[in-house]
Amino acid sequence: MAHQETHRPAWDGCKTWISYGSSYEEACSKHIADNFQAKRVYIIASGSLSRDTNRVKVLQHALGDKVVGTRYGMRPHTLWSEILEVVKEATELRADLLVTLGAGSLTDGAKIIALAMANRCESFEDLDTLHSRTESGQDVKTPTVPVICIPTSLSGGEYNARGGGTNDHNHRKYSFAGPIKAPALVILDPELTTTTPDRWWLSTGVRAVDHCVEVICSLQGTAQSDSDSIRGLKLLIPGLLRCKKNAGDLEARLQCQMGVIESVKAPNLSGVPMGASHAIGHQLGPLNVGHGETSCILLPAVCKYNRSVNGAKQDAVQEVLWEEVEVQRVLKDAGLGHDSDLGDMLDAIFRALGMPRTLKDVGVGEDQLELLAENSMTDRWIGTNPRPLTDKAQVMEILEMVKG
Repeated sequence: MAHQETHRPAWDGCKTWISYGSSYEEACSKHIADNFQAKRVYIIASGSLSRDTNRVKVLQHALGDKVVGTRYGMRPHTLWSEILEVVKEATELRADLLVTLGAGSLTDGAKIIALAMANRCESFEDLDTLHSRTESGQDVKTPTVPVICIPTSLSGGEYNARGGGTNDHNHRKYSFAGPIKAPALVILDPELTTTTPDRWWLSTGVRAVDHCVEVICSLQGTAQSDSDSIRGLKLLIPGLLRCKKNAGDLEARLQCQMGVIESVKAPNLSGVPMGASHAIGHQLGPLNVGHGETSCILLPAVCKYNRSVNGAKQDAVQEVLWEEVEVQRVLKDAGLGHDSDLGDMLDAIFRALGMPRTLKDVGVGEDQLELLAENSMTDRWIGTNPRPLTDKAQVMEILEMVKG
């Protein structure tokens, strides 16, 4: 583990920089003073970190009188009602920098909040209009308040210029695009992440695995996107298995954090689209299912559904997995061989991580599947699944595989 800070772009040409090697509070204080010259910092903090640890107080103490306000907790999937609450407070406090301390919902929230602040959003109608205008490329004011993220999970939203927020009224998740900005700085502190329950750390890591697998298995991939995503897989899956074995393995935790960066490079640099695991997962989330858990449930089934059209690409993923010693042990223990399909291999890995594998495992009943399928058909990634999904019945075919 490094003991001296590294500060660099997440990848060559990336506008988001990363910092690792020093404590989160030291790095945050240093960069706010040296690189942002911010005077009025608003913190958006994890509710569980606020309640169960002193980590938020440590950050507040490090930043001192620069902190003008703190939001303690936002519910999963970034509800519009809570976005509007923070927009109102941060605007009234004249915040000139947002800092998130926590998981992916806070990251998405901060990106949308900065955009909504710039466009003076005060109501659900304002957010609905803002979403529509960003998706259609209409004139929208660019955020002026930068964001620093200190993530405690592996969801990877810190590296892209999109944000997902859920309309409380219809339980649909909406994507906000340009001119939304990616966070300016991401501070990686493996020791801080030991506060994250295994269930959330490992499941959000599977979300990053999902990015890699859907990129490699896409029919629109490139040699570069495949190379980046393969590198991500080789960091993430062995790293997650090590974290499962020993939650205090800080080297494995940093390895996973670096794997996340590789997992999001291809969608950001090459524009390679995701597929049905992400599309359905976006709409499964608002049914009280964690970001990462949606991937644990859906990705193996989506691979099976797509096998007839992208089998060769799935074979490439399988070869990568068999090269890793930690993964080999899991696959052999599950009775799998080199001729097993990718869906079964991922199933074995996710079970070894102790992850949920069916909708029943996460409390989603058959009576909710029709609405889930309908909402999935509105998602931007549904049309880029390798095996076309053109009607609700095809989505239902995947959901039937995972209903439990």
